[in-house]
Formats: sequence, C-alpha cells, structure tokens
Amino acid sequence: MPKSSSIYTRVEPELKEQVEHVLSKLGLPMANAINLFLHQIVLYDGLPFEVKLPQRKPLNYSTLSREQFDIEMEKGLDDLNEGRTVPSNQVRESMQRKYRA
Repeated sequence: MPKSSSIYTRVEPELKEQVEHVLSKLGLPMANAINLFLHQIVLYDGLPFEVKLPQRKPLNYSTLSREQFDIEMEKGLDDLNEGRTVPSNQVRESMQRKYRA
C-alpha cells in the first residue's frame, strides 16, 4: 500500500541520536522502525510490550566500586549543569502545599 500519511513528533535530540545509532547497527531506517512499530500495535491490538515502571532498589553507595561511584557522581553533576535539579527549599515548599491537609 502506498504511503500517503505523515506523522510529526518532537523528541529529545539525545534520544533520537541513541535510537538512530541502534537502528543503524540493525540496518533499519527510522521511518521503517516507526512503521514496524505501528504495524505491531495493530497486530497486538495495543502496545507490543508491557509498559510499567521498573522495580528499582535504592542505590547503596557502600557497595559501589570507585569507578561506579565516580560514574554516579558524574550523572549528578551532569544533572546540575543541565538544569535538571530543583533546590531543596522549592521541593519542601511544593510538598507542603501539596500535602497540607
């Protein structure tokens, strides 16, 4: 069937780059991967995978190697430098507003 419909979406540039990297190793263009995904939704009559939050245990820093610890610290610094942090006083104020009964 000829393709005559378009889908436009915005994604995070880093995510797009990571996906393109994986798909290039598979020899699959992004458009073909999206088309494949849409066909799977029709076949499964829903998403072709389970959607749920992972069961995460709190990170125990005492069990990390020096290298693993440094990686975690770099993640925190990256979050700080990219503005993905919130000052503690703002978190506290937000929680007080939300949970004040």
